[in-house]
Amino acid sequence: MITHIQGRLVEKRPTDVVIDCNGVGYHLNISLHTFSQIPDNENLKLYTHLQVKEDSHTLFGFSSLAEREIFRMLLSVSGIGASTARTMLSSLTPIQVREGIALGDVALIQSIKGIGAKTAQRVILDLKDKILKVYDIDENSGPQSNTNKDEALSALEVLGFTKKQSERVIDKFLSQEPQADVETIIKQALKNL
Repeated sequence: MITHIQGRLVEKRPTDVVIDCNGVGYHLNISLHTFSQIPDNENLKLYTHLQVKEDSHTLFGFSSLAEREIFRMLLSVSGIGASTARTMLSSLTPIQVREGIALGDVALIQSIKGIGAKTAQRVILDLKDKILKVYDIDENSGPQSNTNKDEALSALEVLGFTKKQSERVIDKFLSQEPQADVETIIKQALKNL
């Protein structure tokens, strides 16, 4: 229902922020990862997840769409509530959580306060296939980060191209011009798809 909130940062604490949007203050619960990503300037945009319960409506804020996606995936696991998912994203970065699940690293997931062996195994069992599919991670690969490539891939998927086909074309182009911006990557990919 509410996909993001943009406005003036009024309060900032490690667990929550208040953002003023045209005179209305929104209280958002955040992870320590998001807290560390929030700049100290006044204007702020956070992606949100609205949790509706019988007795409350709670907004969670995220500095990136990737963090929100991981949060939502974690909520889909039986036994993982919003506070546990937020603790996971406070203890580890979204990339560490994603790769820990993809690689089946029970010890890493279990190292988070409040997560036992059974819950860690359930998280991995329930989400490993989703993570591998959504992020197209090779189980043997290490961390790779090229945000321009990721944004271009996402845009091409929205336009209806398959991820594997798009990735081949983008990788070929990036091997020649690794510093290309998102717009250039997309234009070159569209010429070759």
